[in-house]
Amino acid sequence: MDRAELAAVLRTARSRVTPADVGLPSGTRRQVPGLRREEVAQLAGLGVDYVVRLEQGRGPKPSAQVLGALARALRLSDDDRDMLFRLAGTPPPRDGRVPMPVRSSVLRLLDRMSDLPALVLSAKSDVLAWNPLAAALLGDFSAWPPERRNLIRQRFLGPTPDPESPSAADCVASLRSAHARYPADPDLTRLVAELRAGSAAFDRHWRAGRSGRLRSGTVTVEHARLGPLTLDCDILLVPEADQFVLVYSAAPGTRTASALELLRVTGLAHVTH
Repeated sequence: MDRAELAAVLRTARSRVTPADVGLPSGTRRQVPGLRREEVAQLAGLGVDYVVRLEQGRGPKPSAQVLGALARALRLSDDDRDMLFRLAGTPPPRDGRVPMPVRSSVLRLLDRMSDLPALVLSAKSDVLAWNPLAAALLGDFSAWPPERRNLIRQRFLGPTPDPESPSAADCVASLRSAHARYPADPDLTRLVAELRAGSAAFDRHWRAGRSGRLRSGTVTVEHARLGPLTLDCDILLVPEADQFVLVYSAAPGTRTASALELLRVTGLAHVTH
């Protein structure tokens, strides 16, 4: 493990990422370029002191799970992620696992979608990236522990589960398809086991043996301050990365369209779940 070089890479990567890049409010008293250490820790689900020690070259050897979380929080490319792993003395992720890094071109696409909530999902429905409007609509994803930033897990095991919705079966079918493509992925295997043990509805859908994919459609989001919002949810495939971009919209002139405009103007700091 090259602690000094690992520390330098982490500091440099943090300086390149802005709060807007990861769907966080910028605030008015920012004194450092890029993200604060507290924000990196929040996005990666780590303690602030742990991140400080890593950046100062005096931290313990990070696990592969921690390295993966840091790579996602810092928006590292595949090559930079692999370098991070090697500097920590850990082999980079092998083929056969669900791809987690988000392509830089997809991140630019999110940045351009300032008028529509949008987020990026992995093949197993992990929330990998989002724009500020998605956070204002659906909640501050950075506040969720990384292992819980998964829409299927939230649907069946979250604080407000919705296991009997019409799209629940499609969600389970898409996860079964991902499991068939990545049978050796330990995180995916762990997720399926947790869902089957914790949700009778999920287990029932899983035993039905259906495979499938996420589908575009109409969804209703219960916003704490704005009430029920009915939106169109279109799903765009990123085939090279086996990822999905979810884009939410509403027809002009509707109450939901007005609510989205309010969220865009007020932002995450004022109107959240």
